[in-house]
Amino acid sequence: MVSPGRDGSSQPDVLRTPRLSLRRPVPADAAAVLQILSDPAVARHHPSELVTELDDVEALVRRWLGHWEQHGFGNACVFEEGTGLLVGNAGVRWTTVDGGRGLNLMYRFSPATWGRGYATEAADGLLGWVRAALPDELVVARIRPANLSSQRVATKVGLRRDPDLDAQGDDGVEWAFTNRS
Repeated sequence: MVSPGRDGSSQPDVLRTPRLSLRRPVPADAAAVLQILSDPAVARHHPSELVTELDDVEALVRRWLGHWEQHGFGNACVFEEGTGLLVGNAGVRWTTVDGGRGLNLMYRFSPATWGRGYATEAADGLLGWVRAALPDELVVARIRPANLSSQRVATKVGLRRDPDLDAQGDDGVEWAFTNRS
């Protein structure tokens, strides 16, 4: 099933990879998302994104859903195919990049799943959808310089370090990895 956005683009409600399914969030996902986003290890490189209250995650999920409703794609909940467990969130959403429009690629996973290649698999699936549905759009993953794992994910899925688009984030300098030639 596809959810068309106001801008004509649409991501399948469920995007499948070999081991994962990424789907539009629902309000009932908030408690499981809280278990991931409240882990200090997950927020180590972005301490301002640490959430510890269910109300805050419910508001976050509503923002994710608002992007889906407006654009037909956005941040998704990521589930293991074999277990059905919610193990992370990943997605693309519109953002401002160097005064223009671009797609921000993000991925966050439960530390219990780190090292399994889930972030790479989810990011690769999302970029495949972007290449098919929005081929001319700039994709940027903003990554803190010390976050070597996230940098490896970005390069494995074909993004390149793009110092011209580095920016100051809430928690310090963020390096840009993009699909720009």
